[in-house]
Amino acid sequence: MKIQIPNENGFLPEKYAKHSDVKINGNPVVSFPIKLDDIPKNAKTLAIVFVDFDSIPVCGFAWIHWTAANIPADISEIHENASQDGAFGMVQGANSCASPFVGEKDERVTKRYIGPCPPDKDHMYKLTVYALDGELDVKEGFFLNELLEKMNGHIIEKVSLNIGGRC
Repeated sequence: MKIQIPNENGFLPEKYAKHSDVKINGNPVVSFPIKLDDIPKNAKTLAIVFVDFDSIPVCGFAWIHWTAANIPADISEIHENASQDGAFGMVQGANSCASPFVGEKDERVTKRYIGPCPPDKDHMYKLTVYALDGELDVKEGFFLNELLEKMNGHIIEKVSLNIGGRC
């Protein structure tokens, strides 16, 4: 399986990140497109996870930017802004803005894509796409740990890609 996302010299374009013109409550919310190739023939659905591990020294944990599941495996692209328009009937999980320590309440932010906003320096973000053998029993707003548990034993293939985010 292969994935491709837009980049500018190894960094996510600003329209999907900190300096985006489209924000909700100060948070960039336009998700980037993901081109998909060579999805395993026996895959039924896809799941995505987009995480910032460079946030650990800043806030004490890996910042979750996007989780989604039950994306049909017969697609060739997850289009731009798919998170906000609820494309493919995908089920989206909570990101780190949903933490009670953050205080965000708007579900258009807490249960959708939230773009990179590194506060201290450029960060490296990890996108992982999973090809799965069926749909997962998850509900809107699930947590990453729940997704990982539900995927256990159902992952056919996974692929990861690192992309920078500018401060």
